[in-house]
Amino acid sequence: MSTATEPTAVAAPRAGRRAWFALAVLMLPVLLVSVDNTVLNFALPAISSALTPTGTQLLWIVDIYPLVLAGLLVSMGSLGDRIGRRRLLLIGSIGFGVVSVAAAFAPSAELLIAARAALGFFGAMLMPSTLSLLRNIFLDRDQRRFAIAVWASGFAAGSALGPIVGGIILEHFAWGAVFLLAVPVLLPLVVLAPFLIPESKDPNPGRIDVPSILLILLTMTPLVFSIKHLAEAGFDVLTVVSMVVGVVSGVLFIRRQLRLEHPLLDLSLFRRASFSGAVVINLLSVTALVGGLFFVSQHLQLVLGLQPLDAGLVLLPGLIVMIIAGLVIVPISKRVRPGIVAPIALVVSAVGYASIAITGGDVSALGIGLAFVALGLGIGSAETVSNELVIASAPPEKAGAASGVSETAYELGAVLGTATLGTVLTASYRSSVVLPDGLTAAQQQAAGETLGGAATVAEQLPGDLAGALMDSARHAFDSGVGVAAWIGVGLIVAAMLVAAIGLRRVR
Repeated sequence: MSTATEPTAVAAPRAGRRAWFALAVLMLPVLLVSVDNTVLNFALPAISSALTPTGTQLLWIVDIYPLVLAGLLVSMGSLGDRIGRRRLLLIGSIGFGVVSVAAAFAPSAELLIAARAALGFFGAMLMPSTLSLLRNIFLDRDQRRFAIAVWASGFAAGSALGPIVGGIILEHFAWGAVFLLAVPVLLPLVVLAPFLIPESKDPNPGRIDVPSILLILLTMTPLVFSIKHLAEAGFDVLTVVSMVVGVVSGVLFIRRQLRLEHPLLDLSLFRRASFSGAVVINLLSVTALVGGLFFVSQHLQLVLGLQPLDAGLVLLPGLIVMIIAGLVIVPISKRVRPGIVAPIALVVSAVGYASIAITGGDVSALGIGLAFVALGLGIGSAETVSNELVIASAPPEKAGAASGVSETAYELGAVLGTATLGTVLTASYRSSVVLPDGLTAAQQQAAGETLGGAATVAEQLPGDLAGALMDSARHAFDSGVGVAAWIGVGLIVAAMLVAAIGLRRVR
């Protein structure tokens, strides 16, 4: 007769020096992919001048990359669990580098959009691999919490670093050079990863479910398109059809996951308040952050007249604060519940966003810099807490899929940030701008689409006419900034409420 014994808790082994070198290598793709989310914001004026895209094309140049990324992250996270996370990381790194070179020399807006889509495909291989590998490299939770803090700070900081990197590059090179940055960043990863990063995978993987992958894409793409089309053309048949397709595909995806023995996405994870709450916080806060960067970068350059590098430096203090906040919050989160520390941090971000909204868009460079410090302090802290909860809530063999969900929230937030705040801004600009007489039909179309288009047209006009056009364009743009900023405040307040209510019982 056997007797049952209580399991003895065994302390997880602490990682050594090699693990921290591995973390440094894994931060390279994290920084690169997050920088790519926002680096084009500062290149938009140069792209508008060189490729003359329409307003819709300009938004798609920004949106298509995180859209494809968001649609494939869960799939790629699950694929990494099956074939090996390090292997998938290396495949994605090589593909990302090759396509980046092609994007740098794209001769038209259409080809640039296609290249950005391909970058999203290979980028989706990178991000879940990095976070899930950390789950298996750092077994000790205190060490893992710090490693994830570094990861989250790097991701959030990369989004803010994009405009600064873009400003430095655009100060000396053409817009295509922002894509060539991928080559020197990813080369050390390809060389060092096989030596420093151990391979890991799910010991009992299921098959890759292609219909589930297609259903994710058919959910996200139509929904984001409907948001963009609603802002541009209003509530019409195409808007309704897109929304219906997205919602129906999402319902079918959920039903399929519940039936499969080895689902692409284990929906039982969402029954855990720590997991689902953290994912929603990621989604809302990144939507607010990236949407803010979309209009702030253009305001600094095209309204206040700063050079790209100077405009990027305005955001530098916020970037530094975001990194520090993500690291300082680690010892605090060990002693204070997530349901307390995350909402307090997000209050600070809401105040920063509100300072821009109250001005109605008429804000100085100093005001933007201070607002971004507050935004970085709150979001940097909250993202570290939420990401640690996502990984700690998932079993090790499902680390890739859980990381994919977390990354999907990030990237979907990046899509929605540009799609919602960006389209509100574009719609407000189009309805408010007053074009002076004397413009050709082509000039009227370009100047009436975007502020960047107006700046390009103004360069072709006599002084008085150019001044009148830019005065009207800047006023129209800033009127939209005020509206978009209030939406940003609402998003952060919503994240704060989710953290306070959804995480109130999480230790």
